[in-house]
Amino acid sequence: MALNGRTAIRIGAVIVGLGFLAWHEFQPKGQVAVAAEAAVAAPVVAGKPMPVAKPRTWQLGSVTLTACELTQPNSGLSTAAWCMAYPVPENRADPHSRMIALKLAVLRSRAQVASKDMLVFLAGGPGQAATDSAGAIASMLEPLRAHRDVLLLDQRGTGGSNALTCKSADDATTPDDSDALDVDKLRNAAAACLKQLRNRADPRYYTTTIAAQDLEEVRKALGSPQFDLVGVSYGTRMAQQYLMRYPDAVRSVILDSVVPNSQALGEDFARNLDDALRAQFARCTAEPACKQHFGDPDQTLYQLRDALRANPHQVSFRDPESYRTVKRVLNEDSLASVVRMFAYTPATAALLPLSIDAAAHGDVGPLLGQAKILSGDLADLMGSGMQYSVICSEDADLLAPRPQDADTILGTHMIDALKSVCSVWPKGVRPADFHQPLKTSTPVLLLAGQYDPVTPPRYAEEVAAGLSNARVLVLKGQGHSVMATGCTPQLVKHFVEKLDPKTLDAKCLDQLQPTPIFIDFNGATP
Repeated sequence: MALNGRTAIRIGAVIVGLGFLAWHEFQPKGQVAVAAEAAVAAPVVAGKPMPVAKPRTWQLGSVTLTACELTQPNSGLSTAAWCMAYPVPENRADPHSRMIALKLAVLRSRAQVASKDMLVFLAGGPGQAATDSAGAIASMLEPLRAHRDVLLLDQRGTGGSNALTCKSADDATTPDDSDALDVDKLRNAAAACLKQLRNRADPRYYTTTIAAQDLEEVRKALGSPQFDLVGVSYGTRMAQQYLMRYPDAVRSVILDSVVPNSQALGEDFARNLDDALRAQFARCTAEPACKQHFGDPDQTLYQLRDALRANPHQVSFRDPESYRTVKRVLNEDSLASVVRMFAYTPATAALLPLSIDAAAHGDVGPLLGQAKILSGDLADLMGSGMQYSVICSEDADLLAPRPQDADTILGTHMIDALKSVCSVWPKGVRPADFHQPLKTSTPVLLLAGQYDPVTPPRYAEEVAAGLSNARVLVLKGQGHSVMATGCTPQLVKHFVEKLDPKTLDAKCLDQLQPTPIFIDFNGATP
């Protein structure tokens, strides 16, 4: 079966998506519905139009914000905010270049007079829009919102900020129609995406460095508050780069699922996934009931991989959302993508031994059904040219062949795919010090999940080595994106208020435990 354009884009997105479940944890996508735009027509009473109330506005610095709702689809839920479209030049070196609008929203503090410092959420991906996660962010940062406003700025190339999203001619193709990774198809899909973008964007100008310049301009427009940066996954790169260039603008930093500046995105993905899987599977072999049911899940996974490498084939399973029977090709590449999705969160990782065992015995429904739900959440990152702009400009030339990865579950596919896409994708300028380790005395709190398959705890320790006022907290049993877990929101609150990470009392994290491994679909052993 030929690899179609949409599938090529999808595989590329899964391959380069650093913050998939950072995005999944802070999902669902939202749209700004400004109050002034919500009134499509004035109400009529007794044949006469009633006056329409003027939209509420809020002057913050030199910026005029309008009352708005950041909505979540399919839920009826929304988050009150204050919004505007902030204009910036696409090429910041040329103020006369094409102008683009950045989607800006502020979640207002409950205090009559808010603190002078402002919280800033920096989204993952690359490709996630900060405003898409407004509801989850409002909840997660609720303890701090008593006195602080929260800035949500869609990074250029995402969400409502001239998103570099492409659609292929075969968008009607079912998402379950997949085939083996084909680097030529990926390269062709990237070239086709560029043709779609050429009349509205120059991908060279959608990098982390330029986005940091956008954020600094917005800070000044808001009245020059100091920022408390909250970065998740790729957002931790953004936080470090911004702090390196504008140190006086930053009061504190929270880094959740940390990406060291020294890392080229993609180089360690295969190793990190295998390390996380083996650590998770070791829990099963150490538990008598789990070992009795599944033996060694790691061995079973590799046996399944080898069988699919020799004999990729079409399988059928029931879609858990539509309940219809669907078909897809199962091969070693699709298995790797599915397993990687499962590894991001404790709940799905706890299902892996059971799901892999079922697939090895011919029942692919548990594995592919759950993957269908997870990949559905990934839909908005598919075809994200912003991912390519970031990685091709900042990382791809540093990616070297890694023959030692050839026999891992992910293999060398990520680096192969990135090299292929970046051979045609335009590249922006990377500062000479971009990959230098962060050195700062600014207070920094670093959070890591014990079983994170993409940004393991050793990354946080690496970054902390250059920080004189920092603390690393490793959350037991957790995966990628941990800030909303357990008592962590309260710890973040105390850190931002006290700015003393080394004396932070984090004993409450001792209560965290891994999700018990499922023995069957009723759950774990009693």
